This record gives sequence, C-alpha cells and structure tokens, in this order.
Amino acid sequence: MASKRRLSKSEDKETLTENASNARKQPLSKKTKKTHVYYEVEENDSAFIKLLKTSGIILKTGESQNQLAVDQIVFQRKLFQTLRKHPSYPKIIEEFVNGLESYIEDQDIFRNCLLSCERLQNEEASMGTSYSKSLIKLLLGIDILQPAIIKTLFEKLPEFLFESTNSDGISMPRLIISQLKWLDRVVDGKDLTTKIMQLISIAPVHLQHDFITSLPEILGDSQHADVGKELSDLLTENTSLTVPILDVLSSLRLDLQLLSKVRQLVMGKLSSVKLKDLPVIIKFILHSITAMDALEVISELRERLDVQHCILPPLFLASQSWMKNKGQTRSSGNQENSDEDCVFLVFDIIKSAVRYEKTISDAWIKAIEHIAPESEHKTFDLVMLLIIYSTNTQAKKYIERVLRNKIRSGCFNKDLLQSTFYVHYLVLKDVCPSILSLAQNLLHSLDQSIILFGSLLYRYAFKFFDTYCQQEVIGALVTHICSGNEAEVDIALDVLLELVVVNLSVMRLNAVFVKGILDYLDKMSPRQIRKLFYLLSTLAFSQQLEGSSHIQDDMHLVIRKQLSSTIFKYKLIGIVGAITMAGIMALDRSRFSSLIQGKADLSNEQYTQVTSLLQLVHSCSKQSPQASVLYYDEFANMIQIVKLAPKVLEWVGQTIFNDFQDAFVVDLCAVPKGNYPFPVKALYGLEEYNSQDGIAINLLPLLFSQDFAEDEGRRTSQESDHKLVSPLCLAPYFRLLRLCVEKQHNGNLEEIDGLLDCPVLLTDLEPGERLESMSDKERSFICSLICLTLNWFREVVNAFCQQMSPEMKGKVLTRLKHIVELQGILEKYLAVTPDCSPPLAAFDLETLAVTPHASTVFSAKIKKQGITGRRNRKAGGNKTSSHDMISKEDGSECDPTPSNRGQLEKEFKGKEEKTVSLQNHHLLFRELDMEVFCILRCGLLTKFILDTEMHTEATEAELLFLLEDLSHKVENMLTPSVARRVPFLKGKGNQNIGLSHVQQRTGQEIVHCIIQLLTPMCNHLENIHNYFQCLPAENHSVVDGPGMQAQEYRLMSSCYQRLLQIFHGLFAWSGFFQVENQNLLYSALEVLSKRLKPRERDQSLEQLLSQSFHYLQNFHHSIPSFQSALYLIRLLMVILEKSRTPTQNKEKIASLARHFLCRMWPSGEKEKSSILNDQLHALLSIYLEHTDSVLKAIEEIAGVGVPELMNSSKDASSSTFPTLTGHTFVIFFRVMMAELVKTVKGLQAGTAADSQQVHEEKLLYWNMAVRDFSILINLIKVFDSRPVLHVCLKYGHLFVEVFLKQCMPLLDFSFRKHREDVLSLLGTFQLNTRLLHHLCGHSKIHQDMKLTKHVPFLKKTLELLVCRVKAMLILNNCREAFWLGNLKNRDLQGEEIVSQNSQESRADESEDDTSSQVSKSKATEDGEEDEASDREKEQNSDESDDEDTD
Repeated sequence: MASKRRLSKSEDKETLTENASNARKQPLSKKTKKTHVYYEVEENDSAFIKLLKTSGIILKTGESQNQLAVDQIVFQRKLFQTLRKHPSYPKIIEEFVNGLESYIEDQDIFRNCLLSCERLQNEEASMGTSYSKSLIKLLLGIDILQPAIIKTLFEKLPEFLFESTNSDGISMPRLIISQLKWLDRVVDGKDLTTKIMQLISIAPVHLQHDFITSLPEILGDSQHADVGKELSDLLTENTSLTVPILDVLSSLRLDLQLLSKVRQLVMGKLSSVKLKDLPVIIKFILHSITAMDALEVISELRERLDVQHCILPPLFLASQSWMKNKGQTRSSGNQENSDEDCVFLVFDIIKSAVRYEKTISDAWIKAIEHIAPESEHKTFDLVMLLIIYSTNTQAKKYIERVLRNKIRSGCFNKDLLQSTFYVHYLVLKDVCPSILSLAQNLLHSLDQSIILFGSLLYRYAFKFFDTYCQQEVIGALVTHICSGNEAEVDIALDVLLELVVVNLSVMRLNAVFVKGILDYLDKMSPRQIRKLFYLLSTLAFSQQLEGSSHIQDDMHLVIRKQLSSTIFKYKLIGIVGAITMAGIMALDRSRFSSLIQGKADLSNEQYTQVTSLLQLVHSCSKQSPQASVLYYDEFANMIQIVKLAPKVLEWVGQTIFNDFQDAFVVDLCAVPKGNYPFPVKALYGLEEYNSQDGIAINLLPLLFSQDFAEDEGRRTSQESDHKLVSPLCLAPYFRLLRLCVEKQHNGNLEEIDGLLDCPVLLTDLEPGERLESMSDKERSFICSLICLTLNWFREVVNAFCQQMSPEMKGKVLTRLKHIVELQGILEKYLAVTPDCSPPLAAFDLETLAVTPHASTVFSAKIKKQGITGRRNRKAGGNKTSSHDMISKEDGSECDPTPSNRGQLEKEFKGKEEKTVSLQNHHLLFRELDMEVFCILRCGLLTKFILDTEMHTEATEAELLFLLEDLSHKVENMLTPSVARRVPFLKGKGNQNIGLSHVQQRTGQEIVHCIIQLLTPMCNHLENIHNYFQCLPAENHSVVDGPGMQAQEYRLMSSCYQRLLQIFHGLFAWSGFFQVENQNLLYSALEVLSKRLKPRERDQSLEQLLSQSFHYLQNFHHSIPSFQSALYLIRLLMVILEKSRTPTQNKEKIASLARHFLCRMWPSGEKEKSSILNDQLHALLSIYLEHTDSVLKAIEEIAGVGVPELMNSSKDASSSTFPTLTGHTFVIFFRVMMAELVKTVKGLQAGTAADSQQVHEEKLLYWNMAVRDFSILINLIKVFDSRPVLHVCLKYGHLFVEVFLKQCMPLLDFSFRKHREDVLSLLGTFQLNTRLLHHLCGHSKIHQDMKLTKHVPFLKKTLELLVCRVKAMLILNNCREAFWLGNLKNRDLQGEEIVSQNSQESRADESEDDTSSQVSKSKATEDGEEDEASDREKEQNSDESDDEDTD
C-alpha cells in the first residue's frame, strides 16, 4: 500500500455522502487537484485493480478520493461487459470480489471506497452533473456483482457496530447502510431483508433507529409485507423502538389486517407514551385508517388520547406563564420549548390529515357528534372542530350544525370553551380567521344559547390572541353593529362593553373603530344608542387611563352637534348620548377608591363639567315638550341604573324638586282663574283637604294654556313671571323626581307622599248626554286631558306600589281603580272623535318609527269593517301622511286575542254603544314598572269571590288591567324572536312601544320577577277555575244571561286567558335551556308542583315537570273559551318539551286536544263565532301530531264527523266534532291533508331484505293511508268551494309523489306474495287519481289561476305513476295485467266535458288523457304474452295520439 499523507481541506467546497435522506447527509471534504497530492495505487496482479482501471476508475490511497475518468454509466457498462466477456467468467467474479475484500481490509481505504468518487476536470462537464457515486455503490449497481458485494458489506459491518464516530463525524455503519439505499435494482431482495433484520437484532439501540428508518429506502415493494410482519413482532418485544418502527410502517405498503393489529397495539399504549413520541404515533394511526373503520378508530383515538396528561400540562403551564407575563418576553427552558414543539407537531399532523383526507375529517366530526350528551366532552373535541372548520371548507355547514346541537344540549358550554382557549390558545391563534367566521355565523342564529356561544368566541379570541387578532375581533363586532340586525347589534354591543372591562387599554387603542359606529345611529334603537354612548364614554372618561382627552373632545363635539340639530330625531340622539355620558362622568367611584389613586369624589372641575352638560341638555330640550319628555325619561333611567356621586345627586335632586313644585303644583286656595271652556274642579283626591292648606296638580289650566291659547295667538309663556311647562312633562318629570328622592333617602318617599292622594285640577269627565253636543275641539281637549291624567296616575302607582304601609297600599289600589275608570271614559270619547290626537306618553326613537312627532294623530274612525287602520291616512288638510296609530298592524304582535278584536269590530257596527279598545295602543300611556305587579298579591279576585254581595265589580277589571300589561311585557321580552319576527318593510319599532323601561332589564331579571308572582297568579287561576266550575250549577247559559252576568263572564274569561298566556310565555322562554338558568326553571316548576304536593322537597327536575304538567292539566274542565284552550295546550306542550321522557304525556296532549275539538263552545249575542281559523288550525294540528295513529284520527274525522255535518242543517255542526261546521270545514280539510302527507313521508320505503312481517305491516299502513286519501278526495264532490279545491290539488300532488317514491318500491317486492292486496290498493288509488284528473279539467274550464298553477305538476306526476305501475308489473312477470285506455275529460260530478270535442273534426284527436287500469280478471302469471304485447302496442299508439291535450 502506498503511504498516506493528510491533506488540507478546501474551505469553499463540501463533501457529500451517498445517503439520499437529507436528514442524514454528512459533510464530506471535496478535494481539488491544486491542494492535494495524489498517490495512485500501484498496479499489480490483482484482477480487481486492473479491471477497475480498464473500466475508468483510478484508485487512490490515503484520504484522496478515487477518481472517475468516465461517466458513471459508462464505467458500469464497461466493467459489466469486461467481466462477461472475460475468458474465466464466471470465475472472474469471485476473483474480483476477493480482490475487493483484500483491498478494503484497511479501514481508511474502505472508508474511501464508501465515499463519493472524484470526477476528472476534463470529464466533469460531460453529463452536466458534479455528483458521483462511491465505488461500492457503483459496483452494487452491477447485477452480477451485487449479491457478493452485499455479502461482503454485511460481513464487514459488524466490525464497526460498537466503535465510536470518527473525528470527522462520519459513522461507518451508517455509511455502509447508505450504500444500499435507492438501488436501481435489488437482485435478491429476500436475502437482503434477512440480512438487514439480523443486523437490526444485534445492533446497538442508537443504530437500530437508523437501520429501521432506512428500510423503506432499501427494500423493494415485494418485501414490504415480510418486513412489516417482522417489525410488528419487534415492536411487541422492544417498546423503545416504537417511534422508528411506526415511522417505517407508515411508509410501507402493508396488509390492512396487519396495520389494524399494530394500530390496536399502539392504541393501548397511547396514554403512557412520552410527549416527544406522540407525533409519530398519531401519524401512524391516522395513516392506517380506512373508510370502513374510520369512525371506529377516531372514536377510540379520542377516548384513549389522554389529553390531560399528554397535551394539556405543558401548554397549560405555558398559557399560565403567558397570561401572567403578557406583553413581556417569556424565557423558557429547552424542555418547555421542546414540549411546545411536540404539541405543535401533533396538531400539524392532524391538520394535514383532516385537510387531505376527507374520510378522516368526516369521521372525526361524526365521532364528536355521536358523543352522548351525558358523556364528558373534552377541550380536544372543540379544538378539533375548529381545526376542521378552518381546513375543510366543504364541512363547514356540517360542523356548524354539530356545534349548534351541542350548544343547545349544553355539552359545549362557557366553561369548556374557556378551558379550550386557556390550554390551546397557541394552536387556535393560527385559525383565528376561521374562529371569527364561525362566531359571525353563530350570531346570525335565532337561538339565544347559540348567540351567546358566538359572543364568547369573540371575547376569548380578544382575550388570548395577539394585537392583530384583537383588531380583527373589534372590526368584526363593529360590522355586526352596523348590519342593522337588532339581535346582532345587541350582542355585539354587549361584547364590546365586556371587552372594555377586561382590557380597557387595548380597547382605547382601537377606539377609532368604535367611534365609526356613530355614522350608523339612524338604524339603532334607544337601548342600543345608550350602550354605544356608554361604551364610548367609558373609553373617554375612565380615570385609570391617561391621554384619552382626544376621545373626550370627539364625544363633546358629536353630542353638541346633535343637540343643536334642527332635526328632531338627531336632537333625541344627542339627548340620549349626553345623559349617558353625564352618568359616566358623575359616577360615584367611592367603591373603587382603594384601587384608584386620588380622591374618590368628583373634583370641582369634573363637577362643573357634569352640571354644565346637564344644563346644556336642558336648555336645548326645553323649547320642545317632546324633547323635554325624553330628557326627563333618560335622566330618570340613568339615575335608576347609575350610582351618581353624592355632590351631583344632591344638586340634581334640589333642582328637580324646586322646578317640579313651581311648574305643576298649586295650592287649592289659589286655583288659577281664567276663561276656561269647562269648569275647573279638583277631582280624584284621596283625602279631605281644607281648601286653605291642600295642594293639587295643575293640569287643566296648563293644557288649556298650551292648546287653546296657542290657537288664539295669546301665548304668554314669555310674558308671564314664570315659564309655563308643557303638561306632557308632568308624568316624566315626576318619575325623575321620585327616583331622585328614592336614591337620596334609600327608598323612603315621605318627602313627596302628598302627591299620592292630592287631587288633580280637571273638569267633569263623564260624558253623559253632552257627548254628542260637544265640538270636535272640545272632545279632543277632553281626550288629551284624560290621557295626561291617566299617565299621572300610572306614574303615581309606579312610585308608591312598593310602600309597605297598609294605608299607602289602599291608596295605590284606589289609583289603580281610577286608571281603569278613566280608560273606560277615554274609549267612549275616542269612539265619537275620529281625528282625535291625544298626546303621546314617550318620545323615544321607537315611537318615531311608528309616527312622526309633528303629527300625533290618533285615528279611531269607525268604518263598516271595524277598525281598519291598514292604510295610511291624512290627518288634516296640510298634515303629512302617517301610520294609523290604532292600526291592526301596530298591534298584531302584541294582541294575543284576535277574537276580542273581532268582537269589538262587530260591536262597532251597532249604534247603541260606541267604544274603542285601548289594549294595543301602548304609546299613549306611561309604562308600568315590573314592581307594580306586586299588587297581584293583594288578592283582588279572592275578595270578589268570597263576598259577592259587596258587588265589587271593579276588582276583576283591575286584575285584567294588570294581567294584560304583564302579558304584553312577557310576550315582547321573553317570546323567541322567531315567533314575533317583523314582516318585511314593517317598522321595527312597533314591537317595543311602551317597553323602554323593562327593556333595560335582562331576560333573567324579568323571569325572576315573574316567578315571584307565580304563587299569587296560581291563586287567581284557581279562583277563576272555581268560578267557572260552579257556574253551570247556577246558570247554564251565563253568556246569554243578563248584561251584568255577561260582563262578569267576559272579564273572568279574559283574566283566565291572560293568566294562561303569561304562564306560556314564561315557560316558553328559550333561556331555560341554558345551564346557568336551570335554577330559575327549577324554582318556577317548584311553585306549580307545590300546589299539588306542598310538603315534598328535593325533587328531581323530571318529577317537578310531571307534577307541574298534571297540575296545569287539571284546569281543562273549566276552560271558558277556545283561545284559553289553545293556550293551555301550548303551555302543556312547552312543559313537555323540557322533559327527557316526553312520550309518556304525549298521548295526554292528544286526548286533551280532542276533548276541546269535541266541545261545544259558548257564544254570546255579539259573538257569533269565537273560533278563528288560525286557532282552530293550530289545535287540530296539535291533535293530529300527538295522537298515536294519525290515519285512524283522520278516518274518524272524515268518516264520522264530516258525514254528520253533511246530514245536518245549514248552520249546524257535527255532533261528534262541534267545532266542525260549514265555515270551518276547509280548515279541517287542509290540516287533515297536510298531516296525511306528512305522515306517509315519514314511513320508510323498505327494502327486499326486510322481513315478511315488516312488508305486511307497511302494506297495511299504505292501505289505510290510501283509504283515508280516498275519503278526503271524494269530499270535493260535496264541498267544492275554491279553497277546498286548492287544498286538494296542492296536497293531492304531494301525496301521489310520496306514493311513487315510497310505496311503489314496497309493491315491487310484495306483489308476488300479496297479489290481491296490491291489486286492490292500486285499484283504489286509481279511482282517486281519476278524480284528480277530473279536478284538473274543472280548473281549466273555470280558468282559475290559483288552481291551474298546480295542474301541470299534478299531471306530470300522474303520468309518472302510469309508467311506474307498468314497470312494477313487468318486474313481476305480470305484464298482461296492464293496459291503457282513453280517459275522457269530466267535471267534478262525472259529467263529460264536451265543449272541446265539438271543436275537433275527429274523435281520435279529442283532448283526453291516459290512465292505467289494473285488471284483476286478466292477472295471470304466464300465458298469452304475445297477445298482451300486441294489445299493449295498440294501446300505446292510442296513448301517443291522445297524450297531452293541455
């Protein structure tokens, strides 16, 4: 051997190994000719050296690289040909290999042969590549040398297994194995596999990993199965090799059973593996999934993956550190960074799998969807849904549906979502855009629980993500606010308000986005405007921040601009904003004094700013009574909600007290004198005052000064010593005064209790005989006077209803009686004053949405149709058109008893009594506070029942007054928005008129208030129940009795209905499905259940629901009206929906509904029919939906009830079903047809694999359905009105479609065994289709567009039926049973329509259609096929001639 000499390494080049894997490429030295001295191997007698030199390789010694003089392929070809053509072939092969073995005995030479060869300079450009293989790899590429070379390598390799790595970093075992990678061809793969596996079994652990991971690059596809089996056995023996083995198995093509076996093995170890090994294991499990077992594997993976111990701890610690040091540089050790990297790698693997494998993503969603509600859901479930939502666009709708269902069931709640963000915020940050998109879609829902979940997504995204995501969150919320959708605006504003509390500094940085919302104030309600200004004011005037003066300047600028606007709407917005901002500026911060440096009370400068702002608002609003009313109301609401600084509250209270006394209170000894049109009297006083020391409310003189003096040009407000305040401000000003006194004296109103019993300066209001003789102007004046008096009494009741003194309670009840009396008087005046314009009670933006403030016209004009109000009318010659304020549309959302309205319309037709119902016109009256309903505890109705001799007839009216107001609040505040959605182009403010105060309460607060009233309301309900139970014994026809008793009956019936309506609205509240409101539901049900079992405690929710259901069910015997019956049914259904076992009581609902349908309902003189179509439709639908057998119920009604109706007189009804009359037949017919179609749609078509019993049951079911359809269809021969025919065409088409899709497949495989039944079924159905065909002809003859639009679809379906029946018979080898004939056009009575035939010259061109006939007599199995075929051809030709005549 030549001597070796170490050469210097070139710095500008690197050496390459033969390892094709980039991770295992080792830097090798690439020598240049200029810096190295080459020592060529001396040529000797060795055939190995001679042949290599002849073929183009010059061997070098030392650290010099072997030189390749020719191209690599040329070298291999030359050497191969030389060996094959050698005289001593194949012995030369052995000599060549022996020479190689001798040559590589030296370790350095062996190493040199394993490194890449060097290309000579003049040859480098020949192939355009500078990469050269090593000598060993070149020899392995020659097939005749490969087996021997491989044997030599494996014999040589054990020498290096336990040696340390060389100084240059090259591992000889790795270098040797790298020669076997990516060979063009493996001659003996099986032998190579055996040698490698033997080598792996004896190698050290660190080399075992490398050898195993190199297997896919060495072996061919044919060896994958053997290697996979051996690796699976090795995995069982040595768990330390789990990661490399699974990594290799993921790259091999293996049998599915083997993969499943290995997967089960590693799945069992999943909870105990190290975190660093988890990515590879998860990758293998996901790689081994097939479409057949995807759901099973994913479900098991979700169960076995111990998130708490494998994933959560490192991320949880990291998140805690991040939350503690947010905004600072976090220093963490290598272990923490490594754990985070492993977690990210796990989620990257999962993301990749769900992105590119639809099977995995779908299975993962289904696995989460199928988790039972009672099972525990993990944060990992929610993270996976969010990841799949971001990666798979096609599954977004599916994921949203799963999320909605989980949210509704309470599986995904606030705690789970918060934990998910706490633990996985680093992972979720990458899918932030998708999270915001999901939150946006959830906020579009109508379900409050789903909307709340969407808002939580925004809140946590803002809390846990970086600045960029926070800005995106605020931008998304601003978009929701500017969308105009009321629910979205409310929830988005609530989220922004909470974000201000969570992180005020970040919100202040994004204040410019929030300020942009001011451009969209036009679309906001007053409540939303308050929230917005509260938000902006908090950002501007928080004492915890500095440098927010620019926000304050912008706020002052905007508010001053709006206050000075000449447009009334913007002035109102300015008032709302200014009062809200003043409340924030004057906030009492004493409770934060320990957290805020400096004084707790306001500074003099701040005090001056607040008082100046309030004085500015007062000066800008005093010129307009409407603006003043809004100012006082907003100020009162602010004082009620916000705790003001004592200094400000004292100033406000003193100012208001003095101003109110000067403006509205006069001494009885100094009653204003003047030329009034009516005598002024002090009325409605509750105390006997001495004329010298008593006080009174100066109402009539103020109203006269405003109205009459204005018209006569004698306005003296600026000339008098004191300015006259508009009487409109009386009630709101008193509310403001009362709340100030309450705040200052902790609820004690002794300072102003004289206003409760003081009289009011009025005139005699009872119209009597002078009503007709009064002028329109005088009647309008009296109407306005009554409205103002009513509003004064309402606010007095609001103020003193909670006083505990018995004397005060008695006075409040008296005022309540006065309110009821005055409303009755007002109704009489309005009935004869069509164009009266009484003053409105409030002037917020919702009122403006109904009627402009400049034209507050109250129209009560009586027409032949009753109160129409469906069109805009002109109120005066020069007044603009406005919505009729008593219109049906304005009250349709609030009036639950259309029958009462219908009754009033009929009463208006008579001249003996003219009244107008004020029930729906809440904008005329001040709102009653929720506290007022504590009067229900006084037992008004009980007093009436126990002592009927006292003739306390007003008590029922007072109870009804309170219940009507409470039901209005319940319906508008608790009823789901989907149930009261505003029609298109209808004013959105109509629903919430008169509810501005209660809207400031949350749904939970309102429900809590009503639950407190449940006990007294149950008392009233039971008393009314007893009243109607005892009534038949005294008088079996009370409604038709004397007027006094009829009036009592109607009042009691209305109270009954309102109580049931309130109960229904309470229990139908969607918030009960939220976990945090379960205690409220429990409390409400507990009240009802204790009415049956007062001593039982600690009952489960199911027990409470069952007892509440039975308690309410007991009232069905005394239901006085059909409307009350419907509310009772709906109330029981709502109770039933909350139970987990609703089927137990479902039949009771059906029985009760049938009881009401079979009951004869009373009717009075002016109430010909108390059953309206929509209510009857609802009750009948409930009955058919809840009954056990819909088909039997339909058959009973159509087969028993209808014939009874047909045999009775014209105005009579069915004896079995008294609600079935000639007028209500179309309702019964429509519901029965709809439910029939709905029922048969729910029946599965069935398959041939079903049992014989299943086939028979379904065939029997379809026989019943077709029989019911036949009965209903034939009724049109008697009841042939246009609505009935329309229903028949519409649902007849749908029934035939369902028959085609779901019954015909059943007949296909039932025909052979049940031939007679099938033929009978088809025969009956054919008669029905023929009648439908006649109905089509009838529609065309009468040219009714509403009917004819259904004809083309129906005829197409009938033609499809013909073809489908033919196909069924051919399938069962009964083709001869089918024949076609011409079907003539006939009318409903069966008479031929000849008008068309007369216009044609040939009979065979007549406009006939075709129909199928099923002939029992010709139904034979096999015979006469040729004749049947000829006959069918003839009939088919006839059919083609007469096919479509329409």
